[in-house]
Formats: sequence, C-alpha cells, structure tokens
Amino acid sequence: MQRLSGKVAIVTGASSGIGRAAAKLFAAEGAKVVVAARREAELDTLVKEIEHDGGVAASLAGDVQSEDFAKALVALAVSRFGRLDIAYNNAGTLGELGPTTGVSEAGWTATLATNLTSAFLGAKHQIPEMIKHGGGSILFTSTFVGYSFGFPGSAAYAASKSGIIGLTQALAAEYGAQGVRVNAILPGAVDTDMYRDMNDTAESQSFITGLHALKRVAKPEELARAALYLASDDASFVTGTASLVDGGASITRT
Repeated sequence: MQRLSGKVAIVTGASSGIGRAAAKLFAAEGAKVVVAARREAELDTLVKEIEHDGGVAASLAGDVQSEDFAKALVALAVSRFGRLDIAYNNAGTLGELGPTTGVSEAGWTATLATNLTSAFLGAKHQIPEMIKHGGGSILFTSTFVGYSFGFPGSAAYAASKSGIIGLTQALAAEYGAQGVRVNAILPGAVDTDMYRDMNDTAESQSFITGLHALKRVAKPEELARAALYLASDDASFVTGTASLVDGGASITRT
C-alpha cells in the first residue's frame, strides 16, 4: 500500500542528498511531488527518474531565501496538482565554518538565511494552502549539532539549525488545531556531497564515523524513510518533535 497516495508534496534541496532521496521515495509512495533547488539540470534529471519509475513530479529552480520563490512553489503545486499536503523544507548549507570570532557578518547572515529564514518563508506560504484541505505535514531538516552535541567552528550552522527546532515547536502549537503537523528531523552525518566535500581524507571520515554509536554515517535513503514516516498518516499523532535520526551521535563522543 502506498502511504502517500493522493497526496501532493513539496521537497526543497532536492537536487542531491537527503532531499533527492526523499523526493524519490515520496513519489514511489504515491505522492505527486514538486522538487526545488538551485540547480535546474539536476532537477530535470530527478523528474525524469521519478517519471521513469512511474511517479509524478514537477520542478522549479530557484533560491529558497526568496519569499517570491516560496510563493511560486506553492502556486506550482496547486496549479499542477490541485492542493498541498506535505512540505519537506530540507534545503540547507554548512555555511561559513571556523572559529566564531573569525566568522564574517555576511557569512553568518547567509547561513541563517539559507537554513532558517527559508524554512520560515516556506511554512508561511505552505500552511494556508494545507489548511484549505484540512491540514497537512510540514517537515524541516535540523541537526544534532547545536541540540545535543556542540561542534567547534559551527556557530552559524548550529544556531540556524537550533532555530529550526524552535520554529517547529511554535508552528506545531500554533496550527495543530487546524490539522497541520510540524516536525524536525535531526540527522547525524549523512553520506552526501556536502559530507564528502567537508571530509575528504580517511582520517576525517574515521573521526566522524567514530562519533556515532553505530560507527557509520547514514545513507540519504535512511533519512528519507524517517521523513516518509513523519509525512504520512502513520505519524498522525506526532507533532512538534525534534526527531533524532543520528545513529546515536547524540549519546556518545567516542
């Protein structure tokens, strides 16, 4: 049985990594999916793959920091598929890393804009459309960093992703009575392009792997399955959560 049959979903940050895996899984589970990212060519390839597998998808390339883009994504979902039931606001960046006293104001601002402001803008325009049809499910990607694990040199990233948790809780409390569930997923390390770019040596990869109780990093598909659960009616009584999907990184530092 397809768990998202008849649903319409938006997935941002869908050109690679967790977002790409989630978009493909949502489509395989019956959702009509609007995929969004900056890279148009990668989105086109993703849509073709979804359609090849029997799914339905549309794409829109743009900047999630733009409120006009947030509006356009919702408008595309409604014009193409008639409604909006699920929004996975997944787009994010590591931003400017390094000692906090050396982080530039521009780097700080850009990181918060991509990771936190974009989530706010997405939800701002997604929620009213969901309410028209009795509610829906909004998801955000946060992280264990800044929640249960302090990681030096990641002030802007940690602050923005911690802010996601506060936003999740506020929205869940504000719109729960109207049928809108809001949850955050908190991954540990995930084997994505971003992870490999940051950890390009065997020593670095060994260190990161060792932070996790499972002694490995996640595959994007594992995070996608967590997102599927929260998006689906299987999680009909789950809202306002910061859901750790971190391979036990939050319980060990060895």
